[in-house]
Amino acid sequence: MRSTARIASLSVAALILFSGCRENVHSAHAQDAAPPAVRTVPLPISAERRTSTVIVAHNVLPSVVNIQTESRMRQQSLDPFFGFSDPRSYQTQSVGSGFVWASDGIVVTNAHVVEGASRITANFSNGQQLPATVIGVDPDSDVAVLRVESRNLTAAPIGTSSDLMIGESVVAVGNPFGLSGTVTTGVVSALGRSVPSKEEGRTFTDFIQTDASINPGNSGGPLLNIEGKVIGINTAIYAQAQGIGFAIPVDRARKIVEDLRKFGEVRSVWIGAVTTTLTPEEARRLGLRVSRGAVVSRIFAGSPAAVSGLEVDDVIVAVNGMAVDSREAFSTSSATLLAGRQLTLRVQRADRPVEIKITPVDTPADIGLRILTDISGITAANSGDGVVIQRVTRGSRAERIGLESGDLIIAVNGVEVTSTATVNQEIRRSLERPSIVISIPRGRFIYPVSFPMRR
Repeated sequence: MRSTARIASLSVAALILFSGCRENVHSAHAQDAAPPAVRTVPLPISAERRTSTVIVAHNVLPSVVNIQTESRMRQQSLDPFFGFSDPRSYQTQSVGSGFVWASDGIVVTNAHVVEGASRITANFSNGQQLPATVIGVDPDSDVAVLRVESRNLTAAPIGTSSDLMIGESVVAVGNPFGLSGTVTTGVVSALGRSVPSKEEGRTFTDFIQTDASINPGNSGGPLLNIEGKVIGINTAIYAQAQGIGFAIPVDRARKIVEDLRKFGEVRSVWIGAVTTTLTPEEARRLGLRVSRGAVVSRIFAGSPAAVSGLEVDDVIVAVNGMAVDSREAFSTSSATLLAGRQLTLRVQRADRPVEIKITPVDTPADIGLRILTDISGITAANSGDGVVIQRVTRGSRAERIGLESGDLIIAVNGVEVTSTATVNQEIRRSLERPSIVISIPRGRFIYPVSFPMRR
């Protein structure tokens, strides 16, 4: 009987290894690279000890890297008698984890791991050290894509997060010190979590929640299912988390990585609607039978939303059959959409359900300036002094506030702007904000003026 059980255990281990090998071949073929060889667990180890977790960790560790960063900081000290001293430069170091996404030198990690770094080094489990450069960063998803000069790296097999089940086993792997990997295990605790970050005013959406330990050491490393496929990117962005961890779903990360590789930025689609989370008070005001969803608060003229017949005060309750219970959920459901591919919205309009077909488009290049004009009535232009208000639309909010042609715009949402290009860029980054704040100098004072995104 013991011999039979031993043979069965070896067979299960062999099947798992064969599955991991097949996935590596598929992943490498998609990246036009030779498939990495799957290492077998040393045979002297008994079959009873070669669990699924052991096999997953053993196979993925060559793909996991330690990310070491150096940053140069400048600091002034204040002397009570002599005032501020000359700025002094000093260097700081930090570490995190990452993993090989593609064997031709593409490494993925968290955006916060490489933020502000002047030098980045990728340390591999075999002792190899390679300098890394940043291809692109998406702070809104906490994803960064790096490149190292190598063409024969062992890439981690990329899976899918669309079929994750609450309670299924997961393995989080990291390489916090460049000496050896760390492995923690747990289960999928929840899906679609919204998580406040350590940065003020930012909330990450659609995260996988797990009880596998995730900390700054393995932040940026892969979260894997028991088949050894990457289903998420670990991220340590919630300082108050105790006994819980979060990961970016790989389906969302895949589009981000592809966009950053091709364009250096994430290219999101646009439907031309601003939404807010439905509150009980809002539901009562609108006389709705639903209590959860995303309320349409503004529709931009000529946008896909306007053409489709979507209306202000419609409540979006589903996108392509997937339930939507908040503005964040709607934003997340739109994150992986492709321009030109029609989507179906199920909305609640007053007392009846309505189905809306919308075809998203690529976000217009001048969307920030267009939105500024729509919500404020301001037309901005470049001048020798920076950015000025060229025209104020009659009857607009800007006119009612008292803004005039010739007024200087020195900042948007607290970020200094020097041209209409930087104004456009900053507003484009702020499409999910409830309002846009511009700073106008008058005399010795600077006045912040707020323009709500919702109508």
